[in-house]
Amino acid sequence: MNDALAVVRRIGDKLLRETPFAYRLEVAPTRRIFDGMQFVDFGRTFGLGRPAVAYAWTRLRAAQAMKVKLRAEHNDGCKIWLNGRLVYENGGDRKINLVFDERSIEMSHDFELALEPGFNSLLIKSETRGGEWRVYLQPPSTNGAVGRHEYPEIGLDGVEHVDDRVVGLTNWLVIGPFANPAPQGARLGLQTPHPPETEFRFGRMYSGLDAPVTWTIPKIEILGAMIDPAPWGTNYQWNYHNGGVAWAMQHLAEASGEKKYAEWASRFCDFHLEGVPFVEYQVKTLNAVESANHFIVDTPLLDFTLAPSLPFIHRLRREEKFPQRERYERWVARMLGYARNEQVRLPGHGIYTRTTPKKYTTWTDDLFMGIPFLVQAALYSGDSEASRFFGDDAVQQVLEFNSQVWNEDAGLYMHARYSGTSVKLPHWSRCNGWAIWAMTEVLQHLPAGHPRRPAILEHYRKHAASLARRQAESGFWFNVLDRPDSRPEVSGTAIFVMAFARGVRHGWLERKVFEPAALRGWDAVQTQIETDGTVHGICMGTMCTEAVDYYLERPFYDNDTHGLFAVLFAGMEMQHLLARKTAAANPHTFERASQEAMA
Repeated sequence: MNDALAVVRRIGDKLLRETPFAYRLEVAPTRRIFDGMQFVDFGRTFGLGRPAVAYAWTRLRAAQAMKVKLRAEHNDGCKIWLNGRLVYENGGDRKINLVFDERSIEMSHDFELALEPGFNSLLIKSETRGGEWRVYLQPPSTNGAVGRHEYPEIGLDGVEHVDDRVVGLTNWLVIGPFANPAPQGARLGLQTPHPPETEFRFGRMYSGLDAPVTWTIPKIEILGAMIDPAPWGTNYQWNYHNGGVAWAMQHLAEASGEKKYAEWASRFCDFHLEGVPFVEYQVKTLNAVESANHFIVDTPLLDFTLAPSLPFIHRLRREEKFPQRERYERWVARMLGYARNEQVRLPGHGIYTRTTPKKYTTWTDDLFMGIPFLVQAALYSGDSEASRFFGDDAVQQVLEFNSQVWNEDAGLYMHARYSGTSVKLPHWSRCNGWAIWAMTEVLQHLPAGHPRRPAILEHYRKHAASLARRQAESGFWFNVLDRPDSRPEVSGTAIFVMAFARGVRHGWLERKVFEPAALRGWDAVQTQIETDGTVHGICMGTMCTEAVDYYLERPFYDNDTHGLFAVLFAGMEMQHLLARKTAAANPHTFERASQEAMA
């Protein structure tokens, strides 16, 4: 009971044993449901550098007659036929322009398919003037909106005379290249019909650009993938909660005196910095836009920018010299610029917001995704103006978020708010955890005389009191805080334990009220930690919705890093609280132990 640090060191040791910090080579996966990007890279299959034309063919299977809206991106000219009927045509010279957004990739062109029940033939004709040569298709993004969406199947499954091993490799057959003549400079390839436009036959050769050609498959790529991912991911991929684990491991090293935990965090940071060129190659050259760690590439979202960068800026602040320091400095400088100038903000309020699932949606989560980094940025910046900016921004945002996502009637945070609406979203446990955690980060570092400190402290106390009233007899908090029919949940409980213990330690919260609540919560969390460091009962990540059933039905997993780093921080704060409690109960023993430690 009195050694919380020993409990969470089990988690740290499990991470040390089980994190490979490596990629596993695998064949690029084939997506059978047409709910995301499909592409054909003619250039990697047929080569680049000359004007040419080629075709790609696949089948779409619809359970019933349906209309499917598609977005397209391609270089130069492109035609598309559905069941022999031309449904898209766009000629001329153009470059590919994929725009990486929060949770989508935006494309330039739109068209619609009217699918018949059963199988539908889709034929693409693509031309190049000699440069890039690719075609991308995808349904419009849902932007992370929760709900049912119907999509057709895609691929070669069931195509007569196509071996199952081919079906497993690709959704497409391709043929080419054919000539793309340009008398007087006007290319004719897109308008010149070739045999694939009138017949689809295996085992037949056609006159190609340099030699006879026949149907084949596109170049199959080998990708670097995460090793042994669970449904929620892994503990070392690029995401805010994995960066949070690395940040927690740095603190665990400082609390325990064991450098091995900090070394784990350094390996996390180095792995990602060194891997950026590889990830960019997979995403932008191999078109594997959902490949391992792809979110580190141009994703304008706090989850994949500021929050996972906490261990980088922490190391820069705490460690004066280390081999990769210049690379860390460049990364953090990029994040400082992002924090200041690039992350979308809510007009009229200046707080971080998102364009998903609606423009503008303010997420309570973003109190944690952005504010702790701003606090660290204020402490790290050598320039006084920058330091003031980041500090003032953190203070302003932690208060102004309340105008959007705080529900005064419930005394709790809603998960999010859609701008301009009065729709109230559920009071999800972990988002309330992110909010109170962010407040403690500001309170820990804000000067005592700061004019806005009392307002932050007052709201922190109000939130803490409301949370304390909602703690279950078991010591847990429910996954939806005001729904006792939802499951007790570890990550939210751990964050509240941390926030209460931290508040008692700093004198922000009344000891006689919040120390017992923290102790009950910590006892509950410990029931979910095995001797080998396994942690049970963690709700996986969620999108946001007004439908409370979505939260009630979210899966729970073991070792999801959303919970691991919350438990690590809870244990470290509880170590302070328990040590103080021991000192109060036996001051002579504590004094003697302190003298021995100092000696």
